[in-house]
Amino acid sequence: MCDECRKQPATVMVTRIINGKKTESYLCQDCARQQNDLSIFSEGGLTLNNILAGLFEPKFAFPNAVSSTASIRCENCGLSFSDFRRLGQLGCSECYKQFETQLEPIIRRIHGASQHTGKRPTVSRVTALRGELEQSRRALREAIEKEEYERAAVLRDRIKALEEQLKQS
Repeated sequence: MCDECRKQPATVMVTRIINGKKTESYLCQDCARQQNDLSIFSEGGLTLNNILAGLFEPKFAFPNAVSSTASIRCENCGLSFSDFRRLGQLGCSECYKQFETQLEPIIRRIHGASQHTGKRPTVSRVTALRGELEQSRRALREAIEKEEYERAAVLRDRIKALEEQLKQS
């Protein structure tokens, strides 16, 4: 049943991710139309091509992109960024690192965040420490760029502690 009117069967699931928190609503078509949550009921409908075209439209998906981004290539598999935009698929795991700057706005648009916040498989302690260390280093660079020196000092100390833990592991 529809979560809103509780009269009609729910045919639409609306998922919202706000500040990393996911909420789901199950609505009938009328309630979804009233909440204006869905473009599926607008002219043209919702198709995979429309979704992908919107994601890869440069002015939205690639706000920092310049014309030279199309020539960037993955050093591992040779896929160019323009090939990725055309195919909608990366060539290998290294592509994520190679195209990180260009992919972040896309991932943020699709998922609402660029960091995974859901369930993860159990990882080793070393892998978890390395991930935390990498995240702390990124945060340190951001803090320095924003001239947040107190935060940067705390992060520097945290990085030293993590590096020491990694040496002991």
